[in-house]
Amino acid sequence: MGAGVVADRSQAVAEPTLGEDGLYHQSWFLQSFLDLREDLESAAASSKRLAIMWELRGCPYCRETHLVNFADADISKYVRDNFEVLQLNLIGSRRVTDFDRQELSEKDLAQKYGIRFTPTFQFFPPSPDGLEAKEAMAREVARAPGYLKPRHFLAMFRFVRERAYERGSFRDFLAANG
Repeated sequence: MGAGVVADRSQAVAEPTLGEDGLYHQSWFLQSFLDLREDLESAAASSKRLAIMWELRGCPYCRETHLVNFADADISKYVRDNFEVLQLNLIGSRRVTDFDRQELSEKDLAQKYGIRFTPTFQFFPPSPDGLEAKEAMAREVARAPGYLKPRHFLAMFRFVRERAYERGSFRDFLAANG
């Protein structure tokens, strides 16, 4: 019976693949030239928001995010419909152009933004306007450091999409929305 449940789930949501970099990859994650301003503008043009998912090879909670949270068809659909998710490696060497046009390795960008845990999701405003003048940490509208159980995970994406951060904290949003 358990195998049938898994089979049904895999039909509803594509299975992530384990890449050579040791990270799980979703087929619908943003394929990017790693220019954050362009990624945010592109997301906005599609009426979506930009989220960065920071991961690390061997991270058990990153794996859980992919195999549990993103395996939930409702969560996966909501995130895909409303967000562009850019996957970055906490200790990666790929070159990323930040909103202020500074080009850094993934590792140095993570340090610039104070990313210390994986998975961490960073969420940015709907437009890049004015972002380059802000300090790095002030560019985010929300952050989810560490693993969130599926219910809270979906709530975090709703919190950002609904711009609830303009009215209060994530904790307040959870209290008001069960």
